[in-house]
Amino acid sequence: MAEKTVSSKERAYLRSQAQSLSPVVMVGQQGITAGVIDALDAALTDHELVKVRFQDFKEMTKDLSAELAAKTASLLVSTTGFTAVFYRMNPDKKTYEGALKRIRSVK
Repeated sequence: MAEKTVSSKERAYLRSQAQSLSPVVMVGQQGITAGVIDALDAALTDHELVKVRFQDFKEMTKDLSAELAAKTASLLVSTTGFTAVFYRMNPDKKTYEGALKRIRSVK
């Protein structure tokens, strides 16, 4: 499970890493369904950092993003427009953990 509190520098690092990512999960007409939750959970396990695009319910992006973060035990890194970025460390991969530790160690 991702840490629930991260510093602004850690969040900025994760946001910068997410800029080049394409959305992997789409939230459509049905809203947050079991399929969306399962897809995000699988994507977080595989990639750790995932973008989600809201194709519908655009006025509720922030609320639905918070709900998705809670249901997938992930960290909501940011919401920008109709896109949200989520992070959950995978103990087998730790793709971003080294950089996050370096950021934490700098005072």
